[in-house]
Amino acid sequence: MAKISDKSLSEVHESVDMTQPKSRFKTFFAFIGPAYLVSVGYMDPGNWATDIAGGSKFGYSLIWVLLLSNLVALLLQSLAARLGIVKGWDLAQASRQQYPSWVNGSLYVLAEIAIAACDLAEIIGMAIGLNLLFHLPLIYGVLITVFDTFLLLFLINRGIRKIELFIVSLVSIIALSFLAEMFIVKPNMLELAQGFIPTSLNGDALYIAIGIIGATVMPHNLYLHSSLVQTRRIKRNDSGIKKAIKFNLWDSTIALNAAFFVNAAILILAAAAFHSKGFNKVASIADAHHLLSGIFGSLAPTLFAIALIAAGQSSTITGTLAGQIVMEGYLNLRISPWLRRMITRLIAVAPAVFTILYFGEEKLGELLILSQVILSLQLGFAIIPLIHFTNNKEIMGKFANSNLIKTLAWIAAFIIVGLNVKLVFEEVITFFESDYADNYFIKGLIFIGIPFTAFLLFYVLLVPWISKIKDKRIVPHQPLKRLDLVASKKFAKVAITVDFSIYDEATIQHALSLGGKHARYFIIHIVESAAAKQHGDEVMDTETLQDIRFIQSYTADLNEAGYDAHYLMGYGNRAENIAKLIIENKAELLVMGAHGHRGVKDLIFGSTVDTVRHLVKIPIMVVR
Repeated sequence: MAKISDKSLSEVHESVDMTQPKSRFKTFFAFIGPAYLVSVGYMDPGNWATDIAGGSKFGYSLIWVLLLSNLVALLLQSLAARLGIVKGWDLAQASRQQYPSWVNGSLYVLAEIAIAACDLAEIIGMAIGLNLLFHLPLIYGVLITVFDTFLLLFLINRGIRKIELFIVSLVSIIALSFLAEMFIVKPNMLELAQGFIPTSLNGDALYIAIGIIGATVMPHNLYLHSSLVQTRRIKRNDSGIKKAIKFNLWDSTIALNAAFFVNAAILILAAAAFHSKGFNKVASIADAHHLLSGIFGSLAPTLFAIALIAAGQSSTITGTLAGQIVMEGYLNLRISPWLRRMITRLIAVAPAVFTILYFGEEKLGELLILSQVILSLQLGFAIIPLIHFTNNKEIMGKFANSNLIKTLAWIAAFIIVGLNVKLVFEEVITFFESDYADNYFIKGLIFIGIPFTAFLLFYVLLVPWISKIKDKRIVPHQPLKRLDLVASKKFAKVAITVDFSIYDEATIQHALSLGGKHARYFIIHIVESAAAKQHGDEVMDTETLQDIRFIQSYTADLNEAGYDAHYLMGYGNRAENIAKLIIENKAELLVMGAHGHRGVKDLIFGSTVDTVRHLVKIPIMVVR
């Protein structure tokens, strides 16, 4: 069974050793990696939709929003990295130990919504990329993305550096594709330079700007970064922590500037290729691809589609990692990694499939932009706790934020939250003036959801100032209790599962050592043949008769050796029948043999031990 750990992403925690002396060059490259995994979230297909919509409709005028978003992202990601390096906490863990359970439950739900929105964008982007390159129907492309969650499981079992290498390779493909695109579209450099001058935002420009911010400063990336930096084992002294913070800042700066280049390139591409030629309503990735084909020939759209697939594939890996982090951090709940990643993907697949089947493929572009607005609306609930934690000297000590960083962080937070409030207000007004104003479901969401989220936002903002944040130790278990070792436990009834393999002898010997000759032993075997599942204890096929002879032989050997042994046969589902026999005979201990198969074999053959332990309430000993 897997070891329970309170460490974030425990399977790769501190797996890269930075405590051994290295040259400055080697040290730098050893630290490089976490920010690149984070940066792919800043160039995922959701960014493409908002950047294309902004560039085609407003030309180069929203580039300043991209630049501002990138600077804010760099600031906030550096704070997330600082929290993980200094305290060894990810953001979800820090929130769990500071806020009451109802707040953490709400923050967890909001974080999952943000991750689902992000994953939705990646699914749609991948499906569109496959459609553009191979003419695969979108519905099939969406369903295919379910299976790429297993790619992450494969990579993470080979170490965090393999994941980082894979991501950097995909990021390079994206960057090179857009570098080539810039030479093809030849943007107007004077108008491009003017786009860095801030302008007022209203109506559609505000909506798209909010989408750009949501697509750039992603809430799930803050959880992810605070965890990924912990994959480096550092010296836990002031100089070691200071060095880790410095190198991770360089990592973030390089990686996020690369992401800014990609986002800016997409917006510039849309402005130069579409806005300048009068195509002002290009909001979908597919439309952009087809227009590129008509204007520039085959090379530009092919590069576009390849980069889109690379962006979707790389982003899905980081999104599923973030899902694991928020579940373990907020809920202290650890489930099988493949199951966690499959749940994350299915939550995102459902709305994509529904949109295609109910509204049609042409609505996917609008769904993509909406997903980015949803991401932006979740931002306040991640960045406000992050700023509180990293500002606090009791938690961070001498590594708490300086006054300048505190000021910049709060300005960024209030700008983002303020823009979101303005957007919500405008969208509510638009709703009540629309034909859907009589929809009671949406009205209910407005009148219940908005007051609750507003209250929650004020709570996470104000309570840390009113009630002092404490540096509590995060533990996954109950407080320590002294052991009572006066008398050892004597088991009167011991159950032993056998399957007539080479493992049976070791299993039985361990059981006998725990019960001695005063205990009663139940030797259990479950017949799982197709006939046994159909006919139960009435089956008398060759396999069943042979199993009965074998278990009778085991029982006879034990009785001859002076043990009180009895055999019990079950038919059908292995785990359910083992649990049933244990409960019926009131066994006090179960001893099982483990064959040691994992991963794919567990999916094929099932994991009996893991299932049985959830069905019974007695101690289980697993012998290997």
